[in-house]
Order: sequence, then C-alpha cells, then structure tokens
Amino acid sequence: MSTTEQAPPERSVPKPELTDAEAGAKDFPGSAAESRVFEYFTPKKRRRTHYEDVTVDVQPDPMHYLAQGWGYAFSDGSAGYPTQWTALKAWGEDKPLPERYPGSGAAGYPWPASGWHEYRDPNGEWEQTIYEYNSDVVTQLSRNIDTARQTKAFAQWNPNWVRFVQNHVGAWMHVEHGLGTYVFCQAQRAAPTNMHNTVLAVNGTHKIRIAQDLALYNLSMTEELEGFDGKAHIETWKSDPVWQGVRETVERLTSLEDWAEANFATNVVFEPLLGELFRSRLVMHAAPANGDFITATVMGSGEYDYAQRDLRAARAMFELLSNDSEFGETNKATMQQWLSTWVDQCLTAARTLQPLWSQPDAKPGRFEDCLDQSKDRFIDLLKDLDLQPPEELRK
Repeated sequence: MSTTEQAPPERSVPKPELTDAEAGAKDFPGSAAESRVFEYFTPKKRRRTHYEDVTVDVQPDPMHYLAQGWGYAFSDGSAGYPTQWTALKAWGEDKPLPERYPGSGAAGYPWPASGWHEYRDPNGEWEQTIYEYNSDVVTQLSRNIDTARQTKAFAQWNPNWVRFVQNHVGAWMHVEHGLGTYVFCQAQRAAPTNMHNTVLAVNGTHKIRIAQDLALYNLSMTEELEGFDGKAHIETWKSDPVWQGVRETVERLTSLEDWAEANFATNVVFEPLLGELFRSRLVMHAAPANGDFITATVMGSGEYDYAQRDLRAARAMFELLSNDSEFGETNKATMQQWLSTWVDQCLTAARTLQPLWSQPDAKPGRFEDCLDQSKDRFIDLLKDLDLQPPEELRK
C-alpha cells in the first residue's frame, strides 16, 4: 500500500454498556475488591466463625429470600417456622412480609430481618463438634467402666449403695430420655431459626446420650454384681412414691407446645432445682463415700453437659429476649408467668425426693442444705435474665 492511500474508515459496531445488572455487580458485606470472602450476615465478633458459616441463616425465611413464601403448610394453615409457636417475641417479627413484584427476585428486609436472627450459641456447636464431643465422653466413660471391671472396683460398694444405684440412679435414665426425646427434639423443630434449631438439637443429643450411658452402665453392673437387678429401675420409676413428683414434672414438660417455654422450664427451672440437686448434690457427693468412684463419673458427664454447655446456650438465648429492644418487657412478663408455674412444680417434686438422702450408708449433706444451695444457684441465674425470684422460693 502506497503512502498516499488512506486507511479504511472505522466500522460502526455497537459498544457494550455496563448497567450493573451483570453477575457480581451487586455490593454485599465482604464483597469489596480487597476481600476474598462473601458474607451475607454480620458476624457476632470481628471475624465470622466456622459455626456461623454453617449455621447462620442456613434456614431460609420469607423475610429474606423466599419470594413466594414457604413451600408447605400444616393443616391449620401455619407454614414453615412460624414465630407464633412461642409467646416470646423478638424485634422486627411484627413487620409485614416484603412486597413482591416482577423482577424483585428474593429481595427482602436487610439482614437481620428480626431479633431472632441475632442469637448465637456461645458453645459454637455444629455437626462436627457434636460428634467429636459425644464421642470423647463415651470413650472416657467406657474406659472408666472397663478399668473398674478389671480392678474389681464394684466389689467395694456398700450393700445399701448397690440397691440405691440399682433403683434410683437407674430411674434417672427415664428423666434424661424423656427430656431429650420429647422436650428438646420436639422444640428444635418449632424454633424459628437454624441457630435455635441447632442448639436445641444438641441439648437433646446430650440428654439422650446420658440416658444411654446410664442404660449401658446398668447392664455392666448386672454382669459384675451378683444379685443386681437390672430391671428394678423400671418399677421404681413407675411406682415408687419418691419418684412420682419428678415423673409428673417430666411428663408435664413433655406436653408443652410452646418451644421456648419447654426450653425455659427445663433448663432454667427444672435443671437447677431438680437435675443438679439429684445428680450433683446427692449422687456425686454420696458415691465416693460409699466406695463407688465410677457412678460419679457417669453422672458427672451429664452434669457437665448441663452446667458447662446447655445452660450457657439457654442463658444466652433468654438474655437476648429479656433485653429485646422492642419486646423485652413483654418477654420478661411472660417468663415471670412461666416461673410462677414451674418453680412450685419443681420444688414440690424436689421435696418428694427427700427420703433418698437417708438411704446410703455414708450420707451426703442434709437435704435442706442441698436444696438451699440449689435455690441460691437458681436465684443467681434469674438475676442474669433480669427476672425476679418467685415467692415459692421462700417456702
């Protein structure tokens, strides 16, 4: 081409125009250019945890993502995970569902849409930690029992203590099984967020595991102790007058339809006033003095489940609701009503257990002293929740 020839004119081709409708154009928390993570929720602390990654907002909600509402409903018309399944309330739950229109996609309220989504399990439990923790507990208990068998430690027990474990420690497995299966496993289905579901399921897992531990322990003693009746606990639970107050209380707990009341009545009232009273202040204190260093470890695993894990989770749950910015006072009034019902029930059942304190040869502390210690712990728990101790505690 000679130097005098002109270059061909530029062709007229449509140029692309960016409209911010492209994938990845939307800004989300954590989507800044320098970030390598995607976050659709606000972490509780500075950095999100693995627990939050696999738990927070995993359960979808029409307030956020379900543009067409819940995909199923029950026969009474309620759908999904209604917040009306408990008398307690959290800020924002009274908002109307977001308006839907063509092109709105899954748009809803900013996260979190309500105070229910603020809850975090302080133990950070998720699937892997559940299996690891319970596996560790069962492994340690199995080793303790195997060692006791090899060293003939069961033969050192006082005769009255053998009967006590046979009848009354065995009866406690019915308490744990009833609460785990019919209180927490039912409550976890009704709770409104995946964070609540998970922590209640974990609580139920702990209860069912300790019931199984006690059942297997009962079988071990049937093999090791001559004359030990491995079925005696059934008749004790069904007919012994000492246990009928506890049995009635557990059966009433299993009949509760309000999932939050079931959790509150069990973890905040029943466990401090009855569970710890029997497990810790009676069995774990009396066992060593009666030549038994094994039963205390079995019962102690259930005590640790409650005192160090389940109670922490329940306290965090109800503290959040008692301090709710919109419904805090209403929630505290509701919880005070629950206290007036369940404290009297549990104290009556606790006093029905009093004859057990005189059965071992080497006795624990006085029943009234043990009960006063349980009451003091219970009052401290109520202070954390900004609740008033009911009059029944003075009786």
